[in-house]
Amino acid sequence: MMRTLFLQAPSFDGFDGGAGSRYQARREIKSFWFPTWLAQPAALVEGSRLVDAPPHRQGLDEVAAMARGFDLAVLHTSTPSFASDVKVAERLKAENPSLKVGLIGAKVAVQAEESLRDAPVVDFVARNEFDFTVKEVAEGRDFGAIKGLSWRGRDGALVHNGERPVLEDMDALPFVSPVYRRDLDYTKYFIGYLKHPYVSLYTGRGCKSRCTFCLWPQTVGGHRYRTRSVGHVMEEIRYIRAEFTGLKEIFFDDDTFTDDLPRAEAIAREMGKLGVTWSCNAKANVPRATLEVLKDNGLRLLLVGYESGNQQILHNIKKGMRVDVARRFTKDCHELGIAIHGTFILGLPGETKETIQETIRFAVETNPHTVQVSLAAPYPGTFLYDQAVREGWLDTANADYVDAHGVQIAPLHYPHLSHTEIFDSVETFYRRFYFRAPKIASICGEMVRDRQMLVRRLREGVEFFRFLRERAQSSQKAAA
Repeated sequence: MMRTLFLQAPSFDGFDGGAGSRYQARREIKSFWFPTWLAQPAALVEGSRLVDAPPHRQGLDEVAAMARGFDLAVLHTSTPSFASDVKVAERLKAENPSLKVGLIGAKVAVQAEESLRDAPVVDFVARNEFDFTVKEVAEGRDFGAIKGLSWRGRDGALVHNGERPVLEDMDALPFVSPVYRRDLDYTKYFIGYLKHPYVSLYTGRGCKSRCTFCLWPQTVGGHRYRTRSVGHVMEEIRYIRAEFTGLKEIFFDDDTFTDDLPRAEAIAREMGKLGVTWSCNAKANVPRATLEVLKDNGLRLLLVGYESGNQQILHNIKKGMRVDVARRFTKDCHELGIAIHGTFILGLPGETKETIQETIRFAVETNPHTVQVSLAAPYPGTFLYDQAVREGWLDTANADYVDAHGVQIAPLHYPHLSHTEIFDSVETFYRRFYFRAPKIASICGEMVRDRQMLVRRLREGVEFFRFLRERAQSSQKAAA
């Protein structure tokens, strides 16, 4: 087995580029998801090491020095971080010329040819569901015999092997949490709406929804929800409880954990027996009866992708959701005491000044506990990307999706709605949602009741206002 380094490379300060992050960018509040998609192949490769540089504040010099101790380096990359990741790969090879370097992630899954062409230092990319592809590389197998691999031959020619079948037996994957425990400081991972410290993991892959913007189902995970058995999940939960001292919450990071309601209820009942506090991703259509089961068995929070408060935009992006259903679902959650972190996207097809205001009103009226407002990002490999290129909505100058500081920019524009108008609407949204008396009173009440929450909210407040200031400066530079 090759001595293998799995690396989330150094990047912008506070940049969350890990595969658990839906949008690779700096957040309004410094946040880091666990690098689960890197940890999974690391769990398959005996003797490997996982390094997640951004949350551990490991710089290029420190990471580059590690290259001398390995035969193989596997880096997760993304469209916003690709150029930076390639520079890291170049530095690794400068330190150890015999090092084999490979890339994984949605970017290279759909742009294998372009990625290898644009990064001569990279020896291979592992496409699509890459866990066992990387394992076979680490085993030293001949590149030509590894399914799902694109690689650079000795003559420089680019070779694309046949596709690897989608993994059906999800229980064949080892637990990721022992890799977290071995290689990461789990207290470094913060998410504003989750209790700290937390641990996140997947209980399945794929999402039945067909949202045109959503990256992972269209590039790696697929639209079939393939799941681990309940027993397999709970065995890992028991390991986490025993090994992660002071843990406050477990987050199930499946794209839509509630895609399989009977299974979600079965896992919930097992979590309830253990007395574990947990949260998960959900669609805004979970029946009240299921919500009651989840809540009664330790569910604290649902992360819900509302995206928009305008019905036509939801149709445009194939969300498969009705606004009135989302309202009723949110009301049920409020009545049952289930917190919601609502995510919204501005600049989707059909967006206008009026629909932006409609979405802000929807957020204020439904009043999730917290919100996250993102800019529509048409990543390569998605329906939205192809649509944006075809319609002329995407400017080449904005195709990196983040600015020089890692802050998300508005890559889309429309004849009736400019980049600047979409970009500036994010700050308007945040101010309208948070700077109102009831929400301020609610936040202050939390801080009074919980000293840890007091310290945390004060820190997040400083980061939030700094984020708004940097966004304003970025907008001014763009306008100039």
